[in-house]
Amino acid sequence: MHIGCPKEIKPQEFRVGITPDAAAEAIAHGHSVVIETNAGLGAGFPDADYIDVGAQIAPDASAVFDAAEMIVKVKEPQPVECAMLRKGQILFTYLHLAPDPDQTRALMASGATCIAYETVTDSRGGLPLLAPMSEVAGRLAPQVGAWTLQKANGGRGVLLGGVPGVAPARVLVIGGGVVGTHAARIAAGMGADVTVLDRSLPRLRQLDDQYGGTFKTGYASKSVTAELAREADLIIGAVLIPGAAAPKLIARDQLKDLKTGAVLVDVAIDQGGCFETSRPTTHNDPIYEVDGVMHYCVANMPGAVARSSTLALGNATMPFMVALADKGWKEACRADPHLLNGLNVHEGQLTYAAVGEALGIETVPASSVL
Repeated sequence: MHIGCPKEIKPQEFRVGITPDAAAEAIAHGHSVVIETNAGLGAGFPDADYIDVGAQIAPDASAVFDAAEMIVKVKEPQPVECAMLRKGQILFTYLHLAPDPDQTRALMASGATCIAYETVTDSRGGLPLLAPMSEVAGRLAPQVGAWTLQKANGGRGVLLGGVPGVAPARVLVIGGGVVGTHAARIAAGMGADVTVLDRSLPRLRQLDDQYGGTFKTGYASKSVTAELAREADLIIGAVLIPGAAAPKLIARDQLKDLKTGAVLVDVAIDQGGCFETSRPTTHNDPIYEVDGVMHYCVANMPGAVARSSTLALGNATMPFMVALADKGWKEACRADPHLLNGLNVHEGQLTYAAVGEALGIETVPASSVL
């Protein structure tokens, strides 16, 4: 199979979809790999690294899309990229379609077969291609939250870990999954007073068993969430409904009850955000204020640490990419129902129910198009 990787064009996105190691693996399996020139530079991979393992370098994205049977990316395709996709071509990348009707319709119109990293599952019920970036984003969230809390950035002027004689910041993490757990660990490691909320009692028991001495846990009822939000200096939104739009956990009218200069970090912004006042921002202009509360809603947080993120993502996606190339997408999905769960769009049809529900678009079962 001819595998192509264009340079990411979303603002301040420095990751790359294929690492030199992943290119070498695909080539060892008898496939060809073409990389757009300088696609890996932001992650520290010059063209020479790809040439050394046998990949070809293309002068522009158009050449990559023209040559490739499968396009491997990081972020969802931008409109100019959607226009270059064609029927019979595989797109393998993050899509986050539920809050994005324009992209969804553009992918349906392209006729391409689109497999989303974020809805591929595993035998434990996890999301193996989302997990590495969730780990990165979770670990970044307290870091960017601490920065936003600085007075010069509009925050309360509170030091996350406090100092002797001065209490640490109170951090509320809503969601006890991969993002929330990593966020809580890092925030607690920075010395903050951390509470994690979740609606799964088994998960809360698990967190308490593992981290009971590190951070506190609570059940995420509306009243408990509201009460702890009023006391918090930093609130990290870390909820996920696979493939679907994120639920709104803090409403606009609740902002008046929060501390002036408190910070909301919305890690769920790719799925529409979990705070009513959230809107996507970029690394170039990451924060904004609503009713005295600072919001950090960068839609590609892991892009800030592009090398670490690219290596982590490449390790996770490589086996799936090779399986798709070795077997073709149909046979690969027949052989692996967890990969089939990643199928979101095929030849004009939407094949992921949660996206259809969010956007009011009719769906067909993914198995029906095999």
